Amino acid sequence: MKANREVFHPRKTRNVLIACVVFACSALVNPVFAQSAKGPVRITLDEAIQMALQHNHNMIAARTAIDQSLAMEVTANLRPNPSIFSDWEYLPLGSPAKQNPGLYTGVSNADYLKNNTEGDIGLSYLIERGKKRQARYQAAKDITAQTRSLVADNERGLSYQVATLFTNVQLAESTIDLAQQDLKSFQQTVDISDYQFKAGGISEDNYLKIELQLLQFEADLESAQLAREQGLSDLRQQLGYESVSADYDVVDAFNYLPVKANLEELQMQALQNRPDLLAAKQGVTAANSGYVLAKADGKQDVTVTGNYSHVNGINAATFYASIPLPIFNRNQGEIARTSSVITQMKELQSFTNGQVVTDVKDAYDGLKSNDRMVMMYMDKYREVAKKDRDIADYAYHRGGLALLDFLDAERSYRAEELGYRQTLASYLLALEQLREAVGVRNLP
Repeated sequence: MKANREVFHPRKTRNVLIACVVFACSALVNPVFAQSAKGPVRITLDEAIQMALQHNHNMIAARTAIDQSLAMEVTANLRPNPSIFSDWEYLPLGSPAKQNPGLYTGVSNADYLKNNTEGDIGLSYLIERGKKRQARYQAAKDITAQTRSLVADNERGLSYQVATLFTNVQLAESTIDLAQQDLKSFQQTVDISDYQFKAGGISEDNYLKIELQLLQFEADLESAQLAREQGLSDLRQQLGYESVSADYDVVDAFNYLPVKANLEELQMQALQNRPDLLAAKQGVTAANSGYVLAKADGKQDVTVTGNYSHVNGINAATFYASIPLPIFNRNQGEIARTSSVITQMKELQSFTNGQVVTDVKDAYDGLKSNDRMVMMYMDKYREVAKKDRDIADYAYHRGGLALLDFLDAERSYRAEELGYRQTLASYLLALEQLREAVGVRNLP
C-alpha cells in the first residue's frame, strides 16, 4: 500500500497567511474584539466616562445641535441673491404682413421683430443697510458658543450619571463579597450545629434557629447579585449599548478617597468651570447680539435695478432705486422684545451664579457628613463588631454563650459591615456630586 501524503500547495499556504494577518489586524483595530479573546471587558470609572461621552446616543444627538448652529451661521452670513428678469412684448400671432397688408407690405418678420416689438432685460439687487448681515452672523456665532456650553453641561450630567451607576455596581459587588464570606463562615457553624444536633449536643429548636439564620445570608447574596446585574445593565445603556459586550464588568478600587480642598476654593473653581454658568453668561452676550440685529433690521433696505430695453428699434438703459418709507414699521416691537430678553438673561445669569455656589456648598456639606460617618466605621465600629462576633463565636462553640446571643452578634456584625459598605458608597456618590457641582473631576 502507498502511504497517503498531504501536498501543501503555495496557494493554500498564502490563504492561511492572509487569514492570520486579517485576524491580527482585527484584534489591533477593535479593542473590544481583542479583549473578548482574552476574557470579559473590564473597565475603570475613567474609561466608563470616556466611553459614555463617545458612544452614548443621547450625547451624540445633543452634539448635533452644534452642527446645526454652525449651519445657521453659514445661513446668517449669506448675502442676498440678485434677481434677473426679462420680457419681450408685442409679438405677433402670425405674419404681420398678412394681418395688415396695407401697413406692413414688404416688411419681413425679422424687420418687424426688430423695429416694432419691445424687449427688456434687467438685474436688481437688494442692498442691506445697517450692517444686517454682520449682525446676523454675530448673533448666530454667539448662539453657537452658548450651544457648545450647553452640550458641555450635558456631558457633565452624563459623567455624573455614569459615576453614580458605576458606584452602585461597586457597592453590589462589595456586598456580594461580604455575603459570600458571611455565608461561607456561617455554613461552618451550620455544619458544626448539624453534627451537634445529631450527637444530641443541642436541641432541635436551636438547630432550626441556626438554619433559619442561614437564610438571611443567602437572601443577602441573592439581592446583591440582582443589584449587580441590574446595575451593569443600566450602566451599559449609558455607555452606549453596542460599545461593550454583555459580559463586561467594572474594575476600580472601592476605597475611601479623602478631599482636602476647602469650600471657598471649590466655589471659586466652580464659578470658573461650570458650563451652565458659562452658558448663562453667553446667553447675555447672545441677547445683546439679538438686540443689535433688531435695531439693524429697523433700517430700510435699498433695492437697485438696472434695465436694458429695445423699443421700436431704439436701445435704451434704465436705472431704478427704491426704499420703503419707515413711517409705520420701524421694527419697534422686536427692538423692545430683544431689549427685554437682555434683562431676562442677566437675571438668569445671576440666578445661575447663586445656584452654582449653592450646589457646591450642599455637595461639600454632604461629602463632609458622609466622611465623618465613614471614619466612624473605619476607626471604631467595624473593629468592634468583628471583635464582638469573634468572641461570641468562640464562646458559643465552647458552651459559654446562649444561641440567641450568638445569633444577635452575627446579625450585628453583618449589619455593621453592610452599613460600612453602604456608607462608603454614599461617600463616593457625594464625592461625585461635588465633582459635578464644581464642574471638574480632578479635586484637591
